Amino acid sequence: MRKQLLAVTLVSLFVQSILAGEAIDDPLKVKRIPPPGAVLKAEDRAELEKGVEALGKEIAALKEELKDKPQLAELLPDVQIYFNAVHYALKYDEFFNIKEPAKDVAAAKLLLMQGGERAKALRAGSAPWASVPSAKGRIVRGYVSKIDGSVQPYGLLVPESFDPKAETKHRLDIWYHGRGEDLSELRFIMGQQGSLGEVTPKDAFVLHPYGRYCNANKFAGEVDTFEALDDIKKHYKIDENRVSVRGFSMGGASCWQIATHFPGLWAAAAPGAGFAETPEFTHAFDPKNTGPKPTDFEQKLWHIYDATHYAENLFNLPTIAYSGELDGQKQAADIMARTLKEYGLELRHIIGPGAKHNYEAKAKEELNRQIDEIVAKGRNPVPTHIKFTTYTLRYNESFWITIESLGEHWKKARVEATIEGDTIVAATENVMSLTFNFAPGLSPFLLGVKPKVRIDGTEIALGEVKADRSFIAHLYRGDKWEDFDAKPVQFPADRKRHGMQGPIDDAFMDSFVMVAPTGKAFNEKTGDWVKGEMAHAVEHWRRTYRGEARVVDDDQVSNDAIKSNLVLWGDPSSNKMIAKILDKLPIKWDEKGIVIGGETYASGQHIPLLIFPNPLNPSRYVVLNSGITFRENEYLNNAKQNAKLPDWAIIDVSEPPTSRWPGKVVKADFFDEFWKVKK
Repeated sequence: MRKQLLAVTLVSLFVQSILAGEAIDDPLKVKRIPPPGAVLKAEDRAELEKGVEALGKEIAALKEELKDKPQLAELLPDVQIYFNAVHYALKYDEFFNIKEPAKDVAAAKLLLMQGGERAKALRAGSAPWASVPSAKGRIVRGYVSKIDGSVQPYGLLVPESFDPKAETKHRLDIWYHGRGEDLSELRFIMGQQGSLGEVTPKDAFVLHPYGRYCNANKFAGEVDTFEALDDIKKHYKIDENRVSVRGFSMGGASCWQIATHFPGLWAAAAPGAGFAETPEFTHAFDPKNTGPKPTDFEQKLWHIYDATHYAENLFNLPTIAYSGELDGQKQAADIMARTLKEYGLELRHIIGPGAKHNYEAKAKEELNRQIDEIVAKGRNPVPTHIKFTTYTLRYNESFWITIESLGEHWKKARVEATIEGDTIVAATENVMSLTFNFAPGLSPFLLGVKPKVRIDGTEIALGEVKADRSFIAHLYRGDKWEDFDAKPVQFPADRKRHGMQGPIDDAFMDSFVMVAPTGKAFNEKTGDWVKGEMAHAVEHWRRTYRGEARVVDDDQVSNDAIKSNLVLWGDPSSNKMIAKILDKLPIKWDEKGIVIGGETYASGQHIPLLIFPNPLNPSRYVVLNSGITFRENEYLNNAKQNAKLPDWAIIDVSEPPTSRWPGKVVKADFFDEFWKVKK
């Protein structure tokens, strides 16, 4: 099975690549991802169901028994991942070995046994998989995700040199796996056993994120990296300045994205193959394509995950790309190299002679040698010169610079800053406020010094460096740049900010709850559409992000639920929560019409989709009538798994949902920086 998994992780995305004009509108005719599983023998299914039931009862009992033992209770996810792996495989028919289903059955039995052993150990007050010496080598662990309360697995290579009693902080490499349409939890956990993995640096931990399945670590798959990393830091001493990101194939694409979005976090990046952007890789504008071209808002939304748009951020992040000489996915490094050259940067690119979609042995050895040298030196947490570009406040930080607000989303925003003596010299583009933040002990300025900033030609005297050698300055642009601390201003509470900037898909990167309608809809046609689309959203959250969406009725929304992003389904007649907040939303909506931006749309034929700060809790979103916005067609190629709709849209439900859209998109746009409809 491990050989099969390795083959899966190295499968070429070019084989899967679907030209933009080849979309199949009927979702039932699109290749199903994940694929249908094998039919099990009745006796095998019965035996596994019995084992799942027994392990489930054991976990439930442990939850009660360990309430007063928090150190052991926090290890319960390490047991639950085994239960989930088999439970989900049974529930969703995900035994993918069609030719030899008995092998998957045997794997499931093994995982139930291993989960049972961990449960037994916890009951006895121990956790051998989390303690030396049995915790050495490659193990699998789990955490509870903030997004949907699901328990997600991750693999971890623990070095032989690890000693929990020592003060030594270890290097950690993050390794992103390749595309695997059948990479269920069961197969992922099995794949973490035995082989040490693709990269095994000396004395280093290696994190193998599951990434919530097969989505190129986008959206919830991206959050998975940081949730797994946080969980590791609870249990092991990790050197923050020696963490690197690596990956191959789809994992190489993940590496490009994570590296360019979060350049201040890593010591090095080593993407292999994969893709780095959308239009060229998917041939979106190929003249041979006869299908519809991407809309303007789709192209703007490419700014979320196209690494080429963030290429300049590698200015402070040592990056070495790898490609096989004969690999079609060499395209990713080639286009990044061309883009970096525009910024005066040269991409180091190691090419495996004669290699296709794989690592050539000597080239891989050289790649590892160079990355080892870079990581040994460690990340510099306070570089004196930073270049940082973004298009959204979702990605707003690089080292000691944080962009707090933009002039306009989806247009290039940039900060270049240099520390010159006791002065920060900065130039900005499309930035309205920002923060310079040096953590305790990291101020480049001496105690007692009052640093200055010269920003876009305006010089400002700042406050003093604090006794703990920290320094922070908040600046905002009015008629000119000002020091917020010296001249406080009241920023509008509804201004777009980090984590509250849209688009619709952004709501699914944090805790969310779906709210089902219990009343009668304005119109039977739109009511049926809501039922179908809500069911689609719940099913496809499971398919794409391997969690089960939390769903409550509109009359059961608790104060605790309001602490999460609320996804409200229905209309003001059918959903009590929509009716409750409607007058605070940027639309008018009754049984006759929907009014937004001065335009009216008949309620009997149209449904609004939008994301907006929740009037009941402005630090969280409210979403109307939408799950994740990419659909079945985009599952065929990870480069196309991008946000498809902006901040709001009007859908004509007289045309049925397709594999690309929830109906006919009559109108769609972004709100402005103050969550107002653009004029």
